[in-house]
Amino acid sequence: MKIIILGAGQVGASVAESLVSEANDITIVDTDASRLALLQDRLDLRTVTGNASSPSVLQQAGADDADLLIAVTQSDQTNLCACKTAHALFNLPTRIARVRSTDYADYPGLFDAANFAVDFSICPEQIVTDYIVKLIEFPEALQVLEFADGLVSLVAVRAFEG
Repeated sequence: MKIIILGAGQVGASVAESLVSEANDITIVDTDASRLALLQDRLDLRTVTGNASSPSVLQQAGADDADLLIAVTQSDQTNLCACKTAHALFNLPTRIARVRSTDYADYPGLFDAANFAVDFSICPEQIVTDYIVKLIEFPEALQVLEFADGLVSLVAVRAFEG
């Protein structure tokens, strides 16, 4: 699978590391050339230095025939703009964006193809908040995992003899 990752920070680097090991064709884009050089020395991937939301940079990264775009830069605006550009200009099939501000979630339809064209959005702060709420709902739980859109929960607890 041909994957473009926007952002070579901690999240982008760990995503790249995980996906490279699965024999994917990875290109990572960032404005920090030294950070990209460190990644390229460590991992088998391509790097492109530039603004992640720029059409020419996306084209240089191979958006013409990519299968997946993962936008995880520090900027919500860059991530959203990159997804829209990838959809509008390159018809890139699947676009994932990290959106840290929960304000965007308050407007239904904002991520639709007619708007920002984000297929999947990830909000780390909301994920952590939801997880803490689940742990509070189940006192003594070590871990709570949801399945089937929240219809089933798996709760891990410490077992005591007797």
